[in-house]
Formats: sequence, C-alpha cells, structure tokens
Amino acid sequence: MSIQPNSTSIADLAKPGNLLVPLEATDKRSAIDLLVDHVCDAEKVDDVEEMKRLVWAREDQRSTGIGNGLAIPHAKSDAISRLMLGIGILAQPVDFDSIDGKPARMVALLLSPSSEIAEHIQALGKISRMMNDEGFREAAFACTAAQELRDLIVAACD
Repeated sequence: MSIQPNSTSIADLAKPGNLLVPLEATDKRSAIDLLVDHVCDAEKVDDVEEMKRLVWAREDQRSTGIGNGLAIPHAKSDAISRLMLGIGILAQPVDFDSIDGKPARMVALLLSPSSEIAEHIQALGKISRMMNDEGFREAAFACTAAQELRDLIVAACD
C-alpha cells in the first residue's frame, strides 16, 4: 500500500503531550483507560467515557495485542474531528492477549473520526511498520521520558 504524500505522519500525530512514559499500569484495562484519559485530556476531548466505551467495544471484539510487545487499541467516533494518537511505554510488561502470547511493552492508542476510514487504516499500518523494525522497537521500549520517545519517532519518520 503506498502512502499518499499529503497523509498525516506518525511524527505529526505523536505530539509530546500525548506520550506517556512510563505508563504505570498493571493490566490491560488500566493501560487502555489511563492512555485514553491522557490523550483525551491532552486533545481536549469532552466525552472521555464515550471514548473508553468505543475503544473497549473494539477491544472486546478481538484483542489489539498484535505481537512484538505492541498493542494498538483503537476506535472511530463521530465526536472527534481529527486523528489522535497516544503512545505509552509500559513500566512493566502487561498481558494483552497478544497473538504471539507475549506481553505488551508499548501501547499505541489511535482515535479517529468515523468518516476517516482510510486514514485510520493507514495510521494503523504505519505504526505496525515502524514497530516491525527491531532496532526502533527496542529503542522505544528503553525510553524513560516522553521527549525521548518523541525524538525517536521523529527520527524514524525522516
């Protein structure tokens, strides 16, 4: 799948205020809920509980633990007007019912307007491709501050 030149980059979406390093969670529920709270606060989303409901409705269909230590919970909503990305590096790995059976070390939350289906799918793909790079993945897991993670993402998107 080719990336359109005018598409939003992960570096643009991964705003410093949307990154949570470390993400202090002990289970999947708290990891997702804390990240939704953090992103909704940073992005000034009014109905945080509705965002959680939508993310959990998607998560209940099938786990978003995609393997390699990454989970990408996501949802689409009419209540938001732009793509929003939050990324947390878990302080301790958390069981996410991942397809490879390994715990998640990074959670990337993607919230999208309902009308931006192609952009939503494209962003999911970009995050997955970035995390397929073992060097990037290990460097991301080792980040101890949000700015460090942000710098790593920007460098990877150049």
